[in-house]
Amino acid sequence: MQAVITPVATGERVKLGIRPGDTVRVHQKVIELKKGKAANKKETTTKNVRTQVFEGLVLAVKHGSEAGGTFTVRAQMSGIGVEKIFPLYSPVIEKIEIVKRSKVRRAKLYFIREKVAREVRRQLRNMRMMNVSTDDFKEEEIVEETAPQMEEAPIEAGAPETPEEIAAAETEETPTEAIEEKKEETA
Repeated sequence: MQAVITPVATGERVKLGIRPGDTVRVHQKVIELKKGKAANKKETTTKNVRTQVFEGLVLAVKHGSEAGGTFTVRAQMSGIGVEKIFPLYSPVIEKIEIVKRSKVRRAKLYFIREKVAREVRRQLRNMRMMNVSTDDFKEEEIVEETAPQMEEAPIEAGAPETPEEIAAAETEETPTEAIEEKKEETA
């Protein structure tokens, strides 16, 4: 049988022994291509390689240490659960570190997805709705500053004060309404 030539240190990855329940940190190479124009107005592409770290809980390991072995990692990023499936012997993966090893009694930890969703729902139930912004405080300050400067307006002499006077004032026609009615009758 021929030996397979690979850039990956397969022996190290087999000895690592990733299991479900492990918290791992996976260093992955990300290639970014940027397109632009050079001084001679020709299109050029620049290649930038950087390392991206993904840390999370191993939910499942499939196909063990075979050539096509994979492991699934779940992480919380900005309050959203993100899962990635990594091939064990991928040359894109630079390094795998086991941060923490937990004892679990399942081979596949898919129930963690529902468990996290239940916890989030429970927290949302206990949370109070707050509708406060910085604009609310600015308006209050302006109102407080302008309130002492305003003077009370004098009460008009002919304004209705009792409920009977208010009702009578509402039923009376204004001069403009009377003029408009006369125009409609003549037309």
